[in-house]
Amino acid sequence: MKKKNLILLIVIVVIVIVAIMLGSAYNGLVTKQENVENAFSNLDVMLQRRADLIPNLVSTVKGYTEHETEVIERITDARAKLVSANGIDEKSAANQELTNSLNALMVVVENYPDLKSSQNFIQLSDELAGTENRIAVARKDYNDAVKAFNTSVKRFPNNLSSSMFGFEQAAYFQASEGSTEVPSVSFE
Repeated sequence: MKKKNLILLIVIVVIVIVAIMLGSAYNGLVTKQENVENAFSNLDVMLQRRADLIPNLVSTVKGYTEHETEVIERITDARAKLVSANGIDEKSAANQELTNSLNALMVVVENYPDLKSSQNFIQLSDELAGTENRIAVARKDYNDAVKAFNTSVKRFPNNLSSSMFGFEQAAYFQASEGSTEVPSVSFE
């Protein structure tokens, strides 16, 4: 009877240890997943702030550049895509398209000295530059959270519990293909 109790006690201790390890791994993954979602939310707020600044910038530029409709339409379309994008991959692609369009706009602005000296344009450009910096920081914070989460999902013994509980790797916020290309602008 004593040997049976000892074996039962050992089995119970092993089960408790395994349960504690699984619970700890699960809680750690949940925390890191929440960090990823929080970082994505912060990034999304910065992208929305940028999207909110764009109509004012476009209106200001329209007042000075009546025949630069192609660039303005590209910005408007890119902004609409960013606002309606869902998920990290769509937002990343839409953000890159908007960045390329804004870069093209800045090239156009160089040809309009009155616009460059407009107080409204200067203020909007400064706000946009500040927002771009915030987006870069938020993107870095998001990617850092994704790295920590993905590392936890892949490492042993968490990889056993992550697959058991359905945790999957998160996607990084990456620049899309062609993002390093200089935008082309024609003045025809």
